[in-house]
Amino acid sequence: MSIQAFLYLVAIILIALAALPIRTRGISLALLGAAFALLAYAWPVITG
Repeated sequence: MSIQAFLYLVAIILIALAALPIRTRGISLALLGAAFALLAYAWPVITG
């Protein structure tokens, strides 16, 4: 599994957890999932 696929997998898990009624303090799981998705999308550009 490539790093890009792993980052997408983490993003999907975080976004799915954000849909559940789980209270988290100080951090939004949806925002963290979106950040991971953006990182996965930009991974080929970052690593050159």
